[in-house]
Amino acid sequence: MIPMPLARIAEITSGALSGTADPRAVVRGPVVTDSRAVEPGSLFVAIRGERVDGHDFAAEAVRSGAVAVLAARPVEAPSIIVPDPVTALADLASVVASSLPAATVVGVTGSAGKTTTKDLIGRLTELAGPTIAPVGSYNNEIGHPLTVLRADADTRYLVLELSARNTGHIAFLARIAPPSIGVVLNVGTAHLGVFGGKEAIAKAKGELVEALPSGGVAVLNHDDPLVREMASRTSARVTWFGESPDAHVRAVDIVLDPSGRAAFTLVTPSGSAPVSLSLYGRHSVSNVLAAAAVGWELGLPVATIARELSAAEPRSRWRMEVTERPDGVTVVNDAYNANPDSMRAAFSALESLGRGRRRFAVIAALRELGDDSPALNEELGRLAGGSGLTGLVVAGPDAEPVLQGALSAAASTTAQAPTLAPAALPDYAPRVEVVHVPDAQAAATQLTAWLKPGDVVLVKGPRAMGLERTAALLLGGAGQ
Repeated sequence: MIPMPLARIAEITSGALSGTADPRAVVRGPVVTDSRAVEPGSLFVAIRGERVDGHDFAAEAVRSGAVAVLAARPVEAPSIIVPDPVTALADLASVVASSLPAATVVGVTGSAGKTTTKDLIGRLTELAGPTIAPVGSYNNEIGHPLTVLRADADTRYLVLELSARNTGHIAFLARIAPPSIGVVLNVGTAHLGVFGGKEAIAKAKGELVEALPSGGVAVLNHDDPLVREMASRTSARVTWFGESPDAHVRAVDIVLDPSGRAAFTLVTPSGSAPVSLSLYGRHSVSNVLAAAAVGWELGLPVATIARELSAAEPRSRWRMEVTERPDGVTVVNDAYNANPDSMRAAFSALESLGRGRRRFAVIAALRELGDDSPALNEELGRLAGGSGLTGLVVAGPDAEPVLQGALSAAASTTAQAPTLAPAALPDYAPRVEVVHVPDAQAAATQLTAWLKPGDVVLVKGPRAMGLERTAALLLGGAGQ
């Protein structure tokens, strides 16, 4: 963070110094909302959540080295009292962002792939100058300003992930740190129940391109019709990415290796270069193309872009993490979150990765799908039950539609078994066992009973189910 005295922070946040707060004391960062992350010189922001109230940890934060606490009520520590700490956090981040004229802000949004693409872009911008990017998915009204506040006078690139839980959210985040490059990946079905339809989701995602200045660049997915339409919503220049021949930055001659990793020729207006991804899944191609388009806009050589993206591996946890146990069991941990689109991508990757092997999966009912939830979850069940698995575990509540779809697909596949050619049989599970369990730990227990050396298992579900614990247990960890 740019060093700032408490008096200036109080002025920016419309706050009042309280307790023994010294107006001349300087916050040098980081700004944190978790008292365990406090370092000497920090500002601790006390936020009241559903289960934990940060105000209860104010004194502990100061003992750990925080200069002061940004709080909504008096605490037993030097503090700045504000009407709303979350609003104050945004105000403070906005001032810091405006004081970084040499920094280029890149914003990334989309229904799926935001975090991976943000990580890939960050890898490229680091070649051009000091870069700040969020850890994991710091993409909401708290994580976004916390990321901006990590920037200082040396920062040249801010690569930010913008999430929408409703209309207006992306516009709010974009005002904190106005982007000059905006990347829109796709419009899918994540949070469909909140928005009410894909057109409403597109309207919300398009707030990013509306925030761009006329001298900015909108990097848009030409393969997605709803993203293509966003070109009319901005005065910024548009750079298209995708597999379409009309995209400025595109992939041609895509092939998958036996593990489901893509190789292709990256084509740009200034040349082409071969790419061989270390990332798993056919869906990774689109994310890589978006990052390549940003790198090209920043003037990086095409060969450099191709080299860096080929070498890139997941930076953020629980996103297509592929780990092989000593006994040869492969665990695919894609448990950070899930929606219908990312589920299809994950099962497609599993099909490639597990070809010729026994395949298993643990999934859970998808959430925030509104009135379409029963139908979409039944479709998820059919996807899983008909994907050639040997065993499927459905974890957690509201699982009936998923189970119904899975059992229906499994029965249909079994009935077709006699008509299958012998060459198809190695990948065919004639009797898919479908089991419902209450939680992540029970899922690990069931899978442990099934798995044998050489098997592959996909772990994928909504964030609230915490299926990363299943993956950790399967890999011998504590599962916390």
